[in-house]
Amino acid sequence: MNITKTQLFCVMLAVFTLTSCTHHPSLPATYTTETSQPDIYPDYRDVVVPPNIAPLNFGIGSNVEQCVARFTYAGQSQTYGSGNKVIIDEDEWKAMLAASKGGDIKVEVFTLSDGKWTAWKAFAIKVAEEDIDPYISYRLIFPSYVAYEMLSINQRDLTSFDESEIYNNFIISGEADGQCINCHSYQNYHTQNMQFHMRQGYGGTMIVHDGTPTKVNLKTDSTISAGVYPSWHPTLSLIAYSTNHTGQSFHTKSHAKIEVQDTESDIILYDVEKNEVRDISALNEELECFPTWAPDGKTLYYCSAHFEYRNDSIAHETEMIERFREVKYDIYRKSFDPQTLSFGPSEKIYEASADSMSATFPRVSPDGRYLLFGRAEFGCFHVWHPDADLYIMDLKTMQVRKLENVNSSRAESFHAWSSNGRWMVFISRRDDGNYSRLYFAYFDRNGHAHKAFEMPQRDPDFYTYFMRSYNVPEFMAEPVSISPQEFASAAKKEPVQAMFVSSDAPKGNKSNEDAEFIIN
Repeated sequence: MNITKTQLFCVMLAVFTLTSCTHHPSLPATYTTETSQPDIYPDYRDVVVPPNIAPLNFGIGSNVEQCVARFTYAGQSQTYGSGNKVIIDEDEWKAMLAASKGGDIKVEVFTLSDGKWTAWKAFAIKVAEEDIDPYISYRLIFPSYVAYEMLSINQRDLTSFDESEIYNNFIISGEADGQCINCHSYQNYHTQNMQFHMRQGYGGTMIVHDGTPTKVNLKTDSTISAGVYPSWHPTLSLIAYSTNHTGQSFHTKSHAKIEVQDTESDIILYDVEKNEVRDISALNEELECFPTWAPDGKTLYYCSAHFEYRNDSIAHETEMIERFREVKYDIYRKSFDPQTLSFGPSEKIYEASADSMSATFPRVSPDGRYLLFGRAEFGCFHVWHPDADLYIMDLKTMQVRKLENVNSSRAESFHAWSSNGRWMVFISRRDDGNYSRLYFAYFDRNGHAHKAFEMPQRDPDFYTYFMRSYNVPEFMAEPVSISPQEFASAAKKEPVQAMFVSSDAPKGNKSNEDAEFIIN
């Protein structure tokens, strides 16, 4: 059957009209008023968001037959709703954010249940002036620890819902030669210089220098392991690593489920251009871990726990499992001279152990003013610790406080700053206690955090059915341009062996005079 241009235009107009009506539903004519806010998921009520974030789509309870949400902003309004979900057009959302920058978007939700409409108390979405970095990367991992299941390092465009793999562990390996991939890291938020580890099958550290990937073996006869937790120097071709003998043990009753502990750990410096490794700190009775550079590159922060083994008749791993609750980490720093590549003495800046607590994973804000870290009762790997919370130190006053508006009754850990210092990202198990998800929080110029919100997804039900955990989020200025296949080709090659060079780093037992204590 032939269709004229007029008929085709009428059909297209009808489809457009139907789509528009579905996309922008009418408000109910009659309804009862509720004095409380609607229970939505993800919870985007009264949050502060970046002006370049993807749409905050949300759903309402399963007993809701229909919902309509009216968004009012800058003298305009728009409605959305389909079934029990509110799905916002991406282009319209961008325009909404642009018009509301520095102001609020008012959201009114109407729901239909049992044939009756209810108008819920309105809430606001405040739009900050400052953007968030456009990309973020993270590891996706199943909550299993006994098999080489699918692992991947993914990157997400935060301004949209676009996601892609940087690398996955099944590209060149399988169950027989299983591969674990972890600890992706970038130099100063850019991806031309980056790294991640590959353990077991085709093992090595993938170092990307000036856009070229090379697999390196960082394990030497003078270090206890290859590099583990990394931190790129902000301007030089240097990476600080911890080296760790790490073990896992499993709880049979605790909600924590798994314990990860080090029996030994030191801190090393890797010169990417020279392919050389040297010690930064290798004290026998100190478990040094999680190095991180200050943004000016003149100070290295890290955490360390004093631990002395008492029983020579059993393996250190066995004694650590018996005494793991005794391991309490404090936060230290060392000055660094970029000209001579030399480090100063250790300074203890936060003694969490004095309060029978343990501080870990220090991260310095881009302006150098604040130190963000995790704190729990013991240990340094807090991802499974329900009591793990985020704390912050003002490096001008050295005062420490629990970070407001971001913590929950479940574990918060693996946090990072955006490049402008106005946004934080961290992982939390607050949704169900089992899967870790990404949360963002606005950090204002007065040093206060605002209510955290979950990373937006196109479908509000996404997290209900997504059976993998997010791990170690890192902000990025641009996406990784090297393809997974290019990484796989580099991974198949024999690793380049790093060379150990001697240094004047402190070794042996640590005396009380080795560290200058600054503040509790």
